[in-house]
Amino acid sequence: MMESSKVIHVRRLVLVSILLATLVVGLGAYTRLTHAGLGCPDWPGCYGMLDVPQTQEQIAKAEQNFPGQVVEPEKAWNEMIHRYFAGSLGLLILAIAIISIRLRSQGIPIFLPLAILALVTFQAALGMWTVTLKLMPVVVMGHLLGGFSTLCLLFLLYLRLKPYRLPTSDWQVKKYSKFAVIGIVILFAQTALGGWTSSNYAALTCTELPICQAGWQEQLSFDNSFDLIPPERDSYEFGHLNHNERLTIHVMHRLGAIVTALYLGWLALVIFTRSQTRFFRTSAGVLGALLVVQVSLGISNIWFSLPLSIAVSHNLVAACLMMALIALTYSLKRKI
Repeated sequence: MMESSKVIHVRRLVLVSILLATLVVGLGAYTRLTHAGLGCPDWPGCYGMLDVPQTQEQIAKAEQNFPGQVVEPEKAWNEMIHRYFAGSLGLLILAIAIISIRLRSQGIPIFLPLAILALVTFQAALGMWTVTLKLMPVVVMGHLLGGFSTLCLLFLLYLRLKPYRLPTSDWQVKKYSKFAVIGIVILFAQTALGGWTSSNYAALTCTELPICQAGWQEQLSFDNSFDLIPPERDSYEFGHLNHNERLTIHVMHRLGAIVTALYLGWLALVIFTRSQTRFFRTSAGVLGALLVVQVSLGISNIWFSLPLSIAVSHNLVAACLMMALIALTYSLKRKI
């Protein structure tokens, strides 16, 4: 009984960390989309403070200590609130790792909590480099992918700690586990394309559907569009690529979205129609519903010119879609 209660305690702690990680992903998207990534020019504090300069005296001192910087308290608060929650998540993950080591004799996974701790440590470094390297696109994209990966690994840990019973009669859908794994790879690649589009400020380069405005084929330019190490600049805020390069990035994200939607739509449909159990039909239904919402949000971003609420939701639903796919894959692989 004591062992069971301790496992339940760890599982609840992991659930709290999932909720916090989801909030951090949303706050990260909000910070990026409000152009507040450089709201604080230093790290981990803000203009040498633990909070944000607000009084006239504090602002004057901050601008004196950081020449060339204009203090914008609203953007600085966006960045610092994100850091506060991200730091809290890091401490919570550290606690989970320590508890997992102490309870390893009771069947608590060890490798996964330690891997998540290593990832969130690297994620903190990416957060620092985002500021010190002035929003270099590859760092911003890596920071986004790190946040998504942290959330998804926490969710996987939660699944491993949750003793739910799986149906044993659905033999015909077991073979689709490998296709679900491929789906995870495709969705991760599409998320990376989305991060690259956002970090290069290419989200509004194409303003028409389904691919781009007329003549986009002649404007494609792959020469520098996907160079991970860009030319050295004082800052990469608001982008450094020309129109054709941004258009190329956006078009590749659109094409990736079509491929992802078709593949995941097929996967959800085939499992839903061929499964004989309510468990897998529900799992496939959730995946399909989230896919429809995500595609709708993507279209809405273009149709309504990237409104903040829809753009942030696009990030959050992408994370939920990945977690739904992970849950389905995990269940398919452990079905029998």
